[in-house]
Amino acid sequence: MAAEPDPMRETGRYERVQSLGKGAFGFVQLGRNLQNGELAAIKFLKRGDVNKYVESEILNHSVLRHPHVIQFKEVFLTSEYIAIAMEYATGGSLFHYVQKQTRLKEAVARWFFQQLIIGVDYCHKRGVANRDIKLENTLLQKVNGLPLPLLKICDFGYSKADFKSAAKSKVGTLTYMAPEVLVNRDGKYDGKVADIWSCGVMLYVMFYGRYPFETPAGSAMPKATEILAMLDNMVRQRNELSPHVEISDQGKDLLRKMLLPDPKQRIPLEAVMTHPWFTTNLPPEAATMNDSYLRAGFPAGHQSPEDIKRIIEEAKGHRHAVAAAPRPGAPAGCAQRPLAGFGRAVDGHGVRGEDSVDSLMESAIAEDLRTHQSAELQQFVQNYR
Repeated sequence: MAAEPDPMRETGRYERVQSLGKGAFGFVQLGRNLQNGELAAIKFLKRGDVNKYVESEILNHSVLRHPHVIQFKEVFLTSEYIAIAMEYATGGSLFHYVQKQTRLKEAVARWFFQQLIIGVDYCHKRGVANRDIKLENTLLQKVNGLPLPLLKICDFGYSKADFKSAAKSKVGTLTYMAPEVLVNRDGKYDGKVADIWSCGVMLYVMFYGRYPFETPAGSAMPKATEILAMLDNMVRQRNELSPHVEISDQGKDLLRKMLLPDPKQRIPLEAVMTHPWFTTNLPPEAATMNDSYLRAGFPAGHQSPEDIKRIIEEAKGHRHAVAAAPRPGAPAGCAQRPLAGFGRAVDGHGVRGEDSVDSLMESAIAEDLRTHQSAELQQFVQNYR
């Protein structure tokens, strides 16, 4: 097996500590800053592989600076790679944390959920919808003096900025994807409202240790029909709030409101943040912390948007035959494939709008909707296409 490249050698600024992971379109290494000794997770992608998802990831992540968002440090070039340096979180992903516990006690789930929502609220107020919120894309950082780790959102590869065109692509992860995103064809949807659904799925998994909506286990149906069956369950709200798991009525109430299939009826983020279940044991300063972070500027030496765009354009100048390549994998700790223990996850866990979900949904709707699916789903598709 060929040794992994060590592009940090060229930089003069970082030294390689260890490999953190690799995928089809890049690899991540742990590096040490030679000037200040700080560790960074550095994602390396071939310069010619920079596409719209990579560009959005870099530009949108670079404008975020918050305790519950993995810190963007810098982007730089080597002779072969564009490199994205980020904060290194030592506690692994929330997915692995929940999987190890099977499910979380309600108070523990609230601890993580409060941080998630505060982080998402900050991103939304900075004009960034994430569009791929999931347990795998939240990292944990152990902090001395705290009983539980801090949560940090780590992946912005499918994110959408307000100043760009409205969200239209089917991007994200199937088991977390809002129903209006799945059925969307030529219309537009609100990526921030879709994020609320994904946060609701995260809360459900923390409560119950499984996904609220999945394709039928052991089914012999074609994949397109399986996905449509899952969508039918979403629209008809056929997910079980198990009586065998002790969750408070307030917790169940918030969960139901976040998983309402109609985005117009789904609870808005500001109402989530004032819901009695959310505010229980919330530190007073947490409710207003985003105001100060939204007002705060960036520290001296932070890369300017102009510098970042220049580096991206230089990397794109090396474009070759892979110009239409899919979005590269997420940083280490943001696992893209499902692991055992959460029930059966859909194949193609991370997807792009131009890929299989579009074709699968079009096939399923064209062939099966009129004859095999519920009246509720038929109406939903008509409303949101």
